[in-house]
Amino acid sequence: MATPPANGSRTTSVRREPLDPSGAGSAIERWTLRAGPYEASVLTLGATLHTLVGPDRDGRPGQVLLSSDRIADILGPARHYGTVVGRYANRIADSRVGLDGEEHPLAPTGGGVTLHGGPDGFANRMWAAEELPDGVRLRLHSPDGDQGFPGALDVTVDYTLDASGELAIRYRAVTAAPTVVNLTNHAYFNLGGEGSGDVLGHLLTLDADGYTPADGRQIPYGRIEPVAGTPFDFTTARPIGKSVHDEHPQLTGPGGYDHNWVLRPRPADGSPAPAARLEDPVSGRTLEVLTTEPGIQVYTANGFRGAVSGASGVPYGPFSGVALETQHFPDSPHHPDFPSTVLRPGEEFRSTTVFRLGNTG
Repeated sequence: MATPPANGSRTTSVRREPLDPSGAGSAIERWTLRAGPYEASVLTLGATLHTLVGPDRDGRPGQVLLSSDRIADILGPARHYGTVVGRYANRIADSRVGLDGEEHPLAPTGGGVTLHGGPDGFANRMWAAEELPDGVRLRLHSPDGDQGFPGALDVTVDYTLDASGELAIRYRAVTAAPTVVNLTNHAYFNLGGEGSGDVLGHLLTLDADGYTPADGRQIPYGRIEPVAGTPFDFTTARPIGKSVHDEHPQLTGPGGYDHNWVLRPRPADGSPAPAARLEDPVSGRTLEVLTTEPGIQVYTANGFRGAVSGASGVPYGPFSGVALETQHFPDSPHHPDFPSTVLRPGEEFRSTTVFRLGNTG
């Protein structure tokens, strides 16, 4: 355990234990962070944000992430729940990347794309962990050629929690050769509590005036379209379910939202700025998302079919949670007009996202 500050000001406790001391999960560490009424747990498998607990408007605690403690689920249908996905989050078309005139074939995941870094992406890896004063740091080495990506990459991800309900995720990466990097966390939120039903009544606000419409592979066409007058307009709070079933060509294919919104310009000083706000009117819980990233992928769990259930025992069906994935745009390596995801030797990839829990009480 790390030594608390000499002035005794530390407010976050950090505990390390096996996920499952008696079984296959004994090699996976669970790091639990507690600060005031808030708690988060992180797994070394996939650098996973596994649980997040906060009070409702009446002070009752609730676990607000979709998750499972079953190893078969974590390695199977729930393998992206809360994980850090990379080396490239989201989709790259045709499973290839061109850099400096050289083509690099990537490991495909099917459907004509490489999704979330490939079939053996960062979500499948065991990360090394060490304690921070208010959280945990996870480290991963990705060798040159990993899933086809060039350049050896060293990644750190810091999770810290404070008593105000602010969970910060800070990503850093350096490379030995030119490569592309796009990291995010793939947590699914249900502010009513996991297993409490769907999130169609949650109110969502996005700090975005445009989005990137996509083809049948969910690959952006390359243009940015305004959200005004469309089901993608969340510039003011509206229920997720208000338009999710509209006969809009961008919704009928994926069966709901699975799109990248283009966030308003981020501050020049690199500090996180508002990206999204989520509110559950029933429990009163709120979630503010701040990020340094230029985009946010909103996925409403359209494809869930009850294959996973959490501590509640309730199977997770369609719309049982919503992912708010702060990141660069999908398929950026093929779109020179999108913000670049190229990382070169001597540079450092830096990204910060803050999930701030609260309530309306």
